[in-house]
Amino acid sequence: MHDTDVVVTGAGVVAPVGLTPEEYWAALLSGRNGIRPLRRFDPARLPSPLAGEVEGFEPRDHLPARILPQTDLMTQYALYAADRAIAESGFEPSSPLDVGVITASASGGFDFGQRELQHLWHDGPDHVSAFMSFAWFYAVNTGQISIRHDLRGPVGVMVTEQAGGLDAIAHARRKVARGTPMMVTGGMDSSLCPYGLAALTRWGRLSTARDPSAAYLPFDRRAGGHVPGEGGAILTLEEGGAARARGARVYGRIAGYGASFDPPPGSGRPPALIRAVEAALADAGIAAADVALVIADAAADPGLDAEEARTLAAVFGPRGVPVTAPKTLTGRLYSGAAPLDVVTALLALRDGVAPATANVRDVDPELPVDLVLGDPRPITGDAALVVARGAGGFNSAMVVRR
Repeated sequence: MHDTDVVVTGAGVVAPVGLTPEEYWAALLSGRNGIRPLRRFDPARLPSPLAGEVEGFEPRDHLPARILPQTDLMTQYALYAADRAIAESGFEPSSPLDVGVITASASGGFDFGQRELQHLWHDGPDHVSAFMSFAWFYAVNTGQISIRHDLRGPVGVMVTEQAGGLDAIAHARRKVARGTPMMVTGGMDSSLCPYGLAALTRWGRLSTARDPSAAYLPFDRRAGGHVPGEGGAILTLEEGGAARARGARVYGRIAGYGASFDPPPGSGRPPALIRAVEAALADAGIAAADVALVIADAAADPGLDAEEARTLAAVFGPRGVPVTAPKTLTGRLYSGAAPLDVVTALLALRDGVAPATANVRDVDPELPVDLVLGDPRPITGDAALVVARGAGGFNSAMVVRR
């Protein structure tokens, strides 16, 4: 699809370090850490009290009161971000069929679900909200955005954990390429409740560190798991010629995408991440040398970090491209992480600067990766690669261009 011109014309962001793209970007460049002790509930029974928790977001300031009782916090984030992205795009559809919605979710509305299950257990079924029938569901963000803006074009949801955000954007890109005038897409997650964090703890990949500056350290010799976070980004995609003709602001182009699936553990076959990266470059019609920056998945798991570093070295050469992982300032946002990384990549290309991977100090010398450390680094070029890996073997990669 490298001859397809699909561009980003609007972006809404919800992150632990900002509630707009520019606020988020400024925080990355200054190294402001959004990982801190959790305030939403007492985390004393968790292995670590740390999380990338969104602060300063008051749903009543952004959404009608009637929507709040029927939505989980992740959906309120998604509605706010979609409002911002759609308004920024300036697109005025001639028909509700002109705009569709495809989002990603890794967990659904966990906080809403926990609350209603508590009502069921303590008070009985008559005390369970009727909205429980959909508020917990993976597809609820797609549905609520569609209803709020009367969008009746193509709809869908991707559930491939952290890879899902790129998968959703890629699916929306295909819809635009096939004639839908605009698509609303991205991912948003929020599992920072006892139920959600209990599930994540059982997964076994969470950091147990208690110091925010040493908790999430991908590619570092001290790496010991990731810090959970919440938030994400919602984008509007349009055909480039039409967007420019109406004078829309264009962040950049979704130029290439690839996906793969790892073989089962114990099969003896190698991980398949390299296939996703090579497919994204081929889809974009560019060579590895054209990539100015890679935004890594950055699992902070020694084995997964090594796999990712070896993949990048195989494609770009050992330490052959600047690599950064700004999610060390936000925590891992699951389906919201990669769409936020896409926003980061577009802003990095716009300004010619790569944000640093905060807090990492002792990169494992066995890993052939050129990690941007300390201060932001100037970059030149007009293409960046975003890598995302989802639990269960999902791999996705996306090329964006200035």
